[in-house]
Amino acid sequence: MNIYGVVGYKNAGKTGLMERLVTEITRRGFTVSTLKHAHHSFDVDQPEKDSYRHRTAGAHQVLLASRARWALMTEMRDADEPTLADLLTRLDPVDLILVEGYKRDIHPKVEAHRAETGNPLIAPNDPTIRAVASDTALTLDQPVFDLNDTDAIADFILAEVGL
Repeated sequence: MNIYGVVGYKNAGKTGLMERLVTEITRRGFTVSTLKHAHHSFDVDQPEKDSYRHRTAGAHQVLLASRARWALMTEMRDADEPTLADLLTRLDPVDLILVEGYKRDIHPKVEAHRAETGNPLIAPNDPTIRAVASDTALTLDQPVFDLNDTDAIADFILAEVGL
């Protein structure tokens, strides 16, 4: 499977870029899955729902299924966080997996950057970042795209992975 990441600091525009890339790349006829890293505890379940009650009662995994979708929740308890490589094996085969976060992992990435955040660029010190998508003009040793030029960024990623 082809994997490409979108990284950047908080409020850099990662999620918006991911959303636009999924829309554009699927519009072009490719299948896309996404994997997002969260740096904090999160809950996709609702306290009043049966699946939540199963999980909080101690179930290691809860699989919730309907005609429209299914979701598998695994409770980590005291186990180590799974690696990106481990998580990728759980996804069905698709043309492209877009990964949001996991900036320290070794896979090609685009860095999302907004000048207003005041954060430094990651790209100059990270050879896995192949391009930067920014809301301001930058001079770098790799391609720089307008953060909102989704077509050009999609073209770049698809060319990089050979699609």
